[in-house]
Amino acid sequence: MTLDVFRFGLQGDFTWNSMSGRSVRLRSVPIQSLSELERARLQEVAFYQLQQDCDLSCQITIPKDGQKRKKSLRKKLDSLGKEKNKDREFTPQAFGMPLSQVIANDRAYKLKQDSQRDEQKDASDFVASLLPFGNKRQNKELSSSNSSLSSTSETPNESTSPNTPEPAPRVRRRGAMSVDSITDLDDNQSRLLEALQLSLPAEAQNKKEKARDKKLSLNPIYRQVPRLVDSCCQHLEKHGLQTVGIFRVGSSKKRVRQLREEFDRGVDVSLEEEHSVHDVAALLKEFLRDMPDPLLTRELYTAFINTLLLEPEEQLGTLQLLIYLLPPCNCDTLHRLLQFLSIVARHAEDNVSKDGQEVTGNKMTSLNLATIFGPNLLHKQKSSDKEFSVQSSARAEESTAIIAVVQKMIENYEALFMVPPDLQNEVLVSLLETDPDVVDYLLRRKASQSSKSPSFVKASFMLCLQSPGISTV
Repeated sequence: MTLDVFRFGLQGDFTWNSMSGRSVRLRSVPIQSLSELERARLQEVAFYQLQQDCDLSCQITIPKDGQKRKKSLRKKLDSLGKEKNKDREFTPQAFGMPLSQVIANDRAYKLKQDSQRDEQKDASDFVASLLPFGNKRQNKELSSSNSSLSSTSETPNESTSPNTPEPAPRVRRRGAMSVDSITDLDDNQSRLLEALQLSLPAEAQNKKEKARDKKLSLNPIYRQVPRLVDSCCQHLEKHGLQTVGIFRVGSSKKRVRQLREEFDRGVDVSLEEEHSVHDVAALLKEFLRDMPDPLLTRELYTAFINTLLLEPEEQLGTLQLLIYLLPPCNCDTLHRLLQFLSIVARHAEDNVSKDGQEVTGNKMTSLNLATIFGPNLLHKQKSSDKEFSVQSSARAEESTAIIAVVQKMIENYEALFMVPPDLQNEVLVSLLETDPDVVDYLLRRKASQSSKSPSFVKASFMLCLQSPGISTV
């Protein structure tokens, strides 16, 4: 059984027919709505297109997660100083760590919290299950005492053996459903079980697949954004959009250091209204500055800079392809950060509120924000520490280029993280060569997304988990 694909060249649409005969038309979708497997294949498709169609005059490689970097002399000295000051007896969980490790730490902490809540709930349920037994036993003893005081001529009541309490309910039970019972399930349950089976690398994979693909999920992965970044962005969006000179006004070093240590200890920090906007802004900048590898990665530094050498109409599409090359954690974190910076930039100018009150802008335009964040998001590894102290015209030109690239990202972030239908088509074609069953499942998932209600679709898009960008014919 095969899958058919048709292209409507005039409209640039792509329509696929699934094995069930349902037609699915591809349209632009957020990259976060793709499955883990699709995102991995999208990296390869984007890499090929960059090499074939984009003349960036540099070597392009796909960055890897969590690469270890050689420490500069300054960082080595800082590390030695920290080792001498043994006032911190913990392993940092956020600052100075590879981004993928920070997200893994956050997830481990969340799983630990969930496990503790489940254990507490299980204990409460167990105690609750024993209460009826205790009450019945107490009632029986009271009844026996009363009967002994009655006359001997009365017929004694029939003894009632205490009811054995129901065992505590078992939670998180796995493997309770047999594969043989799939025909007894309704359509939604059947598809869920099928999805779970497809996700198991050892049971339903073709021998021709790559070893890497066997470990990738056929469903969208959770949004990989560090808790610190998301918390800071949410706090500043709520309390700092009208703050003049946000990210430029000084902060309290003591309070920032305290917040930093709390996040590094893995504490569940809650940023409230009393936390200074400038302290939280400084904390966010410190996190990005201290990352071992910049968010846009050193491997792609020259490629990002050289996009400015292309024709204006080609620059945005090339930036988009380069973003597809980023590891998922870098891509998702970059999207959250650019989304936030775009919101800040929209409040830069003075305006009048609905009730006629004049609202002062924060003065932070996209250019000002790119000037502040650009050097932390995009930089290359220096050949020696001496280069950090050498100011040259070449470095000044590079700094200007970095600012221009980041400014373009802030102003066009929504378009940069959408995946057009032609690239989705290339991804599905590459999967079709080895896994037609997988493609059929992905098509049915896309079709089911399009059938959601409008309110659900809008909420899903805002959460970057699902999108209505696929419509059925």
